[in-house]
Amino acid sequence: MVHRCTLCEALRVPAVLVACLASATCGVIPRSGPSADAIMEAGRQEAPPFALIAIDDRVVTLLAQWHGPSLYGQFGDYRPPVDQRIGVGDSVVVTVWEAAAGGLFSAPVGDPRLPGSHSAIIPEQVVARDGSITVPYAGRVHVAGKTPPEVENVIVERLAGKAIEPQALVTLTRNISNTVTVTGEVVAGARVPLSVRGDRILDVIAVAGGIKAPARESFIDLSRGGRTVRVPFQALLTDPKENIYARPGDVLTIVQDPQTFTAVGATGRNAVVSFDQARITLEEAVAKAGGLIDNAADPEGVFVLRYEPTALARAFPNVSPALHGAGVVPVAYHINMREPTSLFLQRRFVMRNKDIVFVSYSPITDMAKVLTIVNLVTQPIFSAAYAVTTAVNVVR
Repeated sequence: MVHRCTLCEALRVPAVLVACLASATCGVIPRSGPSADAIMEAGRQEAPPFALIAIDDRVVTLLAQWHGPSLYGQFGDYRPPVDQRIGVGDSVVVTVWEAAAGGLFSAPVGDPRLPGSHSAIIPEQVVARDGSITVPYAGRVHVAGKTPPEVENVIVERLAGKAIEPQALVTLTRNISNTVTVTGEVVAGARVPLSVRGDRILDVIAVAGGIKAPARESFIDLSRGGRTVRVPFQALLTDPKENIYARPGDVLTIVQDPQTFTAVGATGRNAVVSFDQARITLEEAVAKAGGLIDNAADPEGVFVLRYEPTALARAFPNVSPALHGAGVVPVAYHINMREPTSLFLQRRFVMRNKDIVFVSYSPITDMAKVLTIVNLVTQPIFSAAYAVTTAVNVVR
């Protein structure tokens, strides 16, 4: 009788263990992330830590209409190029002609009937810090901020009454102030002079040899007037309006930034996954992540996590105003993949760099984990109990 009571006490241990592990308050069930219910509940709190947005037709349409940083939008510069003006540090050559021989700039030797005998070439000069150059008999001529024709008119006025019907030609030989600096992932970083006809961003990059990285991974940082804007290189190829005119003093930096997203949870592949193309949608991202695990994933708990600009988040309904203060809003986009329409919505939902695709585990997997743990713990107990029972029977 004593042996049977001992056996009963031993058999009570598995029952208590099962009850403990099956209770949610025990918190011993291992998981790779929160459950779908936990995310939904957190997003519906009175002061939620993030915005919970269901992916539907209205949401995907709103996201499709939202445009990120834009060169045209930031600088509003889609006009013909400005006139090329001389600046400090530029080099110029001045040529002066006279109408007849015997003047200030006539050649001392040679046939006076030759056109060149009535002219003089003033050697190349670098525009000084005061913005001036020296022209014989005209003195110091301020040229900074003027176009070559404007400088020619000033020189002619200064020489009037001194030279014989003077004419002047100003040639800009070294254009330092009218350049764009190109650096980063280009074949040959350089200070690219702007032509008189005007050059767009892609023209300047082409002069620098073009980009080295794939177009889908390249971004352009344009610094102008104390502001820097980054746009995908692909944007200039797909939208000609973004290919704005370059301006003197611009700095173009080409940055290689491979686009990736992170797949976690009940997917076939938990990893940082590369886009490998300019644009991918949610259904392509799920496929790249190996799809949902059939016997573990909860199709009703698929989420895309990202930070959205506050201006965009304000357009979504039921987003807590408390989330608007940081400039960006954490958003959890939710989609129920049990619904047939979800397949079409996934095709329209465009992924962004550094998105997180999280697929929650099905609640039934928690029970399977409990049973596995219980089996590991109780198997030795049952084996010992069986051994004791067998030994008692043998003694009897």
